[in-house]
Amino acid sequence: MSGSACGSHHGRAELKKRFPVHVTVRIARGLPGLRERDAYDLLLRSFRAGRDRFGFRLNHYSVQTNHVHMIVEAEDSRSLTRGMQGLLIRIAKALNKLWRRAGKVFADRYHNRILRTPREVRNVLAYVLNNGRRHGSFAAKDIPDPFSSGRWFDGWIEQLGRDVPTPRPITRARTWLQRVGWRMHGLIPLALAPGH
Repeated sequence: MSGSACGSHHGRAELKKRFPVHVTVRIARGLPGLRERDAYDLLLRSFRAGRDRFGFRLNHYSVQTNHVHMIVEAEDSRSLTRGMQGLLIRIAKALNKLWRRAGKVFADRYHNRILRTPREVRNVLAYVLNNGRRHGSFAAKDIPDPFSSGRWFDGWIEQLGRDVPTPRPITRARTWLQRVGWRMHGLIPLALAPGH
């Protein structure tokens, strides 16, 4: 269960710590949905436990029925691989226990894409945090998708109440691109449906 810095086996780009990474992982066919409350609670616990390990940091996520999008930072490609392996093993064990089964949880290797520019980071933040709208699994236009890290995000155009749950399942971004750079292209509207 590994990935590469560019999602391909050939000509891999070496990850530099100044670049965030968009990671997507799918679960195997035939498994229950991840947006069920019990499964999501286990994902949150796994995120909290694996959010900052081996030079890997989980900054944002969106949980859909059969896949999870994440925005992460890592010190290098090795840290990304180790952090993702640890997180996915933790998630797989928890879900198998919940579903009273054994065997493969994730369909294949995770896919990842290095984000090198402020515009790329802004587009991916909007895509990940509003992914539920893209898939039609979340329609409310005035609150973040509760199956995402949107409630901890401070880059919405709209002002949100700040009574967010703790402990956070994510870590604060350290890269300039995620902290500051993307904001040059404007804050993100809650109602934005990516790709529409």
